[in-house]
Amino acid sequence: MSGGPRRPGRSAGRRPSQGDAWSTAKPTSRKPPEVRDAQGGKRDDKSAAAKPAARHRKHATGMGAAGRRQDAPHARSTGLAARGASTRSAEPAAPQAMLPSTIEPQRVQKLLADAGVGSRREIERWIVEGRLSINGLPAVLGAKAVVSDRFALDGDPIRIRDRDEVERRVIAYHKPLGELTTRNDPDGRPTVFEKLPRLRGSRWIAIGRLDFNTSGLLLFTNDGALANLLMHPKQEIAREYAVRTSGVTRQAALDQLAKGVLLDDGPAKFESIADGGGEGVNHWYRVVLREGRNREVRRMFEAVGTTVSRLMRVRFGPILLDPWLKRGMTRELTPEEVASLEIAAGATPTQPPTPPPPPRPSPSRPALSAAPGRRVLLPSQRPVRRKKP
Repeated sequence: MSGGPRRPGRSAGRRPSQGDAWSTAKPTSRKPPEVRDAQGGKRDDKSAAAKPAARHRKHATGMGAAGRRQDAPHARSTGLAARGASTRSAEPAAPQAMLPSTIEPQRVQKLLADAGVGSRREIERWIVEGRLSINGLPAVLGAKAVVSDRFALDGDPIRIRDRDEVERRVIAYHKPLGELTTRNDPDGRPTVFEKLPRLRGSRWIAIGRLDFNTSGLLLFTNDGALANLLMHPKQEIAREYAVRTSGVTRQAALDQLAKGVLLDDGPAKFESIADGGGEGVNHWYRVVLREGRNREVRRMFEAVGTTVSRLMRVRFGPILLDPWLKRGMTRELTPEEVASLEIAAGATPTQPPTPPPPPRPSPSRPALSAAPGRRVLLPSQRPVRRKKP
């Protein structure tokens, strides 16, 4: 190699090329034109663009040839690809943590009832009538589904929420005469659901039914599991009614009702019958039975030749109809009352009742206070003012 002067921008052992425009650029320039061309894809010779970019980093950082080879654009792109591959491989695992707790398939009736859509019997009736669809297909009895499936009732989508996301509520309603225990009536008659408070994200489910001419206590909840537990015949929840009959029923007929009578849908009997008194041709009785078939009380009295002129439910399990609760009004049940309902059905309370609050102190006369240095006289020590004659 000659010891003559070197040309500007020419390194030893390397021939100048037409792409050496970087040699005349200022050292402070961060991105030479060739690098921008390689990133923008304007040149076809990527290897020629990669070498000037690597040599530029060498002058800026002082790295050797080995470091220049490791920092090549190909290495950087390989690292980005590896990071992208790791990101793509982790994507399927993310939704698993977001899935609801009810990931195991369940029967459609139980799944929708737990979500507060309706009772299991009501949902079974929807399936039989062809009103319920799952993922665009008609639902069938015995089908299983998960929360992430798409449900629709009469073409309207049903939003399913996890049971833990919905606050459980139970209310007592004083049903008046002339209301149906149904959501929609083809004849346009009033229903019990029209006067209930509105819910967000769930629906009211009637715990039992009362016919058009029966009044009294009717419970509602948005927890389908609780409603199914209380309505199941094997639980035998006590139901007490006040019955007014036309005329006094013979004692032999009352004994027959206590022993049992045969109805069209099977035998039935009262657990207890108590005389409630009455005046004139009307007489009242208090009866208790542990099932809730359609018009069962009326049919039982008709089986012994007695006509029922008025019927009112006054108790369901441990819940009584409050005397101050007017017709058409509702009240919220306390956690203690809900726990008592679950215990009556033979279940463990999901929410243990809170302990009762401490007794409130009896009202007393407030303590007397006075400014410092001033004497306070009790009422018995105060002088009596006499009127002047």
